[in-house]
Amino acid sequence: MAIYSLKSSTTQTSGISRIALALCTLAFTFTGLFANALDTARVLPSAQMTSTDSTEMANAIAHARYLRSIYKTDQAIELLYGLITPGAIESEVFSEIAECHIQNGEYEAAEGIYYMVTNQNPDNLKYQIRHFSVLLRLKAYQTAAETGRKVLALDSIPAIMTLTGDCWNYMESYDSALVYYNMSLRHKPMNESVVSKAAKIHLGRQEYGMVISMADSLLALSPDNKTIAPIKGLALYLSGNYKSAITVLERQKELGNSDYGIHFNLGQCYWKTNAFNKAIAELETAWQIDSSDVNLAYTIASAKAEANRPFESEVKPWLEKALAMLEPDHTVMSRIHQQYGRCYFTTQSRWDDAIRHYKAAYNYNPKFISALSTIGYCYERKKDYKTALEWYEKYLALAKPGTSAYNFVTDSIKFLKGELFMEE
Repeated sequence: MAIYSLKSSTTQTSGISRIALALCTLAFTFTGLFANALDTARVLPSAQMTSTDSTEMANAIAHARYLRSIYKTDQAIELLYGLITPGAIESEVFSEIAECHIQNGEYEAAEGIYYMVTNQNPDNLKYQIRHFSVLLRLKAYQTAAETGRKVLALDSIPAIMTLTGDCWNYMESYDSALVYYNMSLRHKPMNESVVSKAAKIHLGRQEYGMVISMADSLLALSPDNKTIAPIKGLALYLSGNYKSAITVLERQKELGNSDYGIHFNLGQCYWKTNAFNKAIAELETAWQIDSSDVNLAYTIASAKAEANRPFESEVKPWLEKALAMLEPDHTVMSRIHQQYGRCYFTTQSRWDDAIRHYKAAYNYNPKFISALSTIGYCYERKKDYKTALEWYEKYLALAKPGTSAYNFVTDSIKFLKGELFMEE
């Protein structure tokens, strides 16, 4: 008895897909039983239909498509299942059933049917592409990537190359993603979306020269491209070429590109070149566009602190914004408290406040051992020599001998011991 398997190529199954697959399996099982009853080794598809039968079939499928077009998909499915005849493997019928399931949002059922149809018709480009599309909807990226490869073996379609690259990208298989993105770009080199996707992978790998080269290839033909030029600006900034980055990003501002990234990256570039007023202006403009980034609030506070802006009126409010919106991230919390402590230490001489924040910074990040020596120094300035000595000794227990900081603390300890001896 010939029984055709309708095993899905994905592992996910819903109640609907199980029903659909069960119906299809029953249909093919019935086909096998009919074939066995006729004592034939194999029943051929419906190539033996008469021209009248063929016309009726075509008319029925056309009517099912009409029903689907007016969203009477249940009626369309019922009609289509009625067209399945013993001994016939009507791929077109099953394809239409799958399309009905897609329209209903029943992607798992559709995928199971297209899995069967593509197995029966491995060289049918349309069916392979439709199967690929359903797999993408299901986010079955591994199977989709394999199906994309099958499609491309039949025809070189740039869009499929890109989507197959996306599958590998989603799976964080970046080398494979780049293979397909580069394949797509060989066919359509001006596809800024694909250039952007490939460039972001190279950015993540810190391959800034590659990003700049890719961007330049497109910008040679479209020099003011608002998608690719900012990516080049970012790569220039990350590679330390701040002046060139400023030129690119300022040009984007002139063209009316006011995206968050333009102002944020410009702010960073100006900060790196000590143009503090311009840096702060750009960073605050970025904040007006998106005030959800705690790192931006911290960055503005840090830029203002480095520009020697008044702590209470300009630096502290931004640090407090960062604290108010921060999800507990120990690294960022430590950095914020470090900045608080640094400001109280260097500009305010408020030793108790500095101590409180440096202790908090160290608690959030125990690797920040220089906080221990700074706390000791604050106690020394308060003339609390015993407590200062305790913190200095904590620092020496963790610090590397021979460093300038280690030697400074060692000398401080000698001084404090002398002071304590004189007080006795």
